[in-house]
Amino acid sequence: MANQAKYPVRSLCRVLKVSPSGFYAWRDRPPSQRSLADAVMAERIRTIHAESDDSYGMSRVRAELIDQGVTISRKRVARLMRKARIRGISRRRGFVVTTERDPRQRPAPDLVQRRFIANGPNQLWVADMTYIPTWAGFLYLAMVLDVWSRRVVGWAIGERMTADLVLSALDMAIEQRKPDEVIHHSDQGSQYTSIAFGDRCRKMGVRPSMGTVGDAYDNAMAESFFASLECELLDRRSFKSKTEARLAVFTWIEGWYNPRRRHSALGYQSPLNYERSNPNLHCQPPSTAAKLRTAETESIA
Repeated sequence: MANQAKYPVRSLCRVLKVSPSGFYAWRDRPPSQRSLADAVMAERIRTIHAESDDSYGMSRVRAELIDQGVTISRKRVARLMRKARIRGISRRRGFVVTTERDPRQRPAPDLVQRRFIANGPNQLWVADMTYIPTWAGFLYLAMVLDVWSRRVVGWAIGERMTADLVLSALDMAIEQRKPDEVIHHSDQGSQYTSIAFGDRCRKMGVRPSMGTVGDAYDNAMAESFFASLECELLDRRSFKSKTEARLAVFTWIEGWYNPRRRHSALGYQSPLNYERSNPNLHCQPPSTAAKLRTAETESIA
């Protein structure tokens, strides 16, 4: 079509070995029902992908469509995404060592042994920390995640990696979930082996568990969460201030990860929807006050 201004249609048809009448019939033919349906579906896929902050791949896009009442195959979603050049993002996080073990403190025994399995809420929590780069310096995020639902039940942001930071995350988890003899699994960082952290666990009936030093597989589920955070948020944003970073992390965890982000291990449900689908769940919903208080937590300088 673009070359018609330079060459006669009949000459082009002769080169391409098609008849002029066939060309004109193709040009004037209205779009087929399949083409129209594909165009509508592609627009729905584009909307879902945009709402996921351009992070969803084929499987999660399809799960969202099915929840909207659409019957569609994996192959069709993949074909339409490929045609529209829509791609999800993949996790490429390497193991980042943030653990500094205090040889004077005795670590707790490993009660998990890499078996990250729970049959209900508040049986097994995993916890860890990571750093968040900003133009104004580093922030540190401590989180507690329920293995059963993959929900972040406690988290805190601070400017130093101290015991106060992990205690704030633990306190939020305890306040929201009211656990009974939950296992809290972490690495052997000095924050988790500290006397203050051990005392809080004993007081609240939390059973501490710790993997070995420098082994990502001993706390693989926590590493998986941080890999998602990194590729979906931290690798794609540049934070000019620490306040901007705090708000972004708060929004990602409480506005996206917990209520909306779909997990393959949960049948492509979000953590909150997975919990709501279980009639035997007995834990409190997150309070806005608790979330805002934790978002503003800073470790003592």
